[in-house]
Amino acid sequence: MNLSQLESEIGRYFAAGPAATGDPAAMTAFLALRSALETGEVRAAEPDATAPTGWRVNAWVKQGILLGFRLGVLEEWAAGGLSFVDKHTYPARRFAASDGVRLVPGGSSVRCGAFVAGGVVCMPPMYINVGAYVDEGAMVDSHALVGSCAQIGKRVHLSAAAQIGGVLEPVNAIPVVVEDDVLVGGNCGVYEGTIVRKGAVLAAGTILTRGTPLFDLVNGVVLRAADELPLIVPRNAVVVPGARAVNKGKGHPQSEAWGLSLYAPAIVKYRDGKTDLSTTLEELLR
Repeated sequence: MNLSQLESEIGRYFAAGPAATGDPAAMTAFLALRSALETGEVRAAEPDATAPTGWRVNAWVKQGILLGFRLGVLEEWAAGGLSFVDKHTYPARRFAASDGVRLVPGGSSVRCGAFVAGGVVCMPPMYINVGAYVDEGAMVDSHALVGSCAQIGKRVHLSAAAQIGGVLEPVNAIPVVVEDDVLVGGNCGVYEGTIVRKGAVLAAGTILTRGTPLFDLVNGVVLRAADELPLIVPRNAVVVPGARAVNKGKGHPQSEAWGLSLYAPAIVKYRDGKTDLSTTLEELLR
């Protein structure tokens, strides 16, 4: 079936609720969607120059992913001496050398329904969840997570223990987007639909959420999520963890109290030749 037909079928079976369980036609539609996700033919979100964020959410794709959980039944799997139990609709993906994906031994897993392009390097242990899209030349380093429906661009490096949050519900919510050529440092966390624009650098330990204000020291502005718009990290921004003093109540530094400060990520510069030089190590690892 073509994509228009598939979208219609997914919407119909999703709306049917529990009545779709056990319907072979519903399973056929779901498996067609899962296959299309793995080939990159469809995406949970995709670039759209007409959208305010530059990205469009495909809610019907998320409906189809949720449909897969509804249709699935618990099944046992074994890998060596390890055993697993999960919905039979979402086993782990298997790759061939012809796929061009380096999945290094050591306990990593990519769930069926995720797209992983040629040239991607997966260092153990890491995890890529259903609906995620990881584009050419990206590296997913040890202990990194690519959450459900997250969109990872070309040549992105997700450093060790980086966490890219996922989202399935509500179905119209934008997932986390990390655009091309972004470096995400170790132990970073990017959550709640945050968009990191092309070429940005997140220093180790940076945490970004919808409720996190981002202080642009270069331009003297504070960037925030607003209404339907998520937090957006500007193109080529270099973001580091920071702190700001609490100036109210018990937290005031001049009061005889706690002298607290709050986490406050800051843009300290915009990427230049020196920053690029510090990231050339990425190419040596490929």
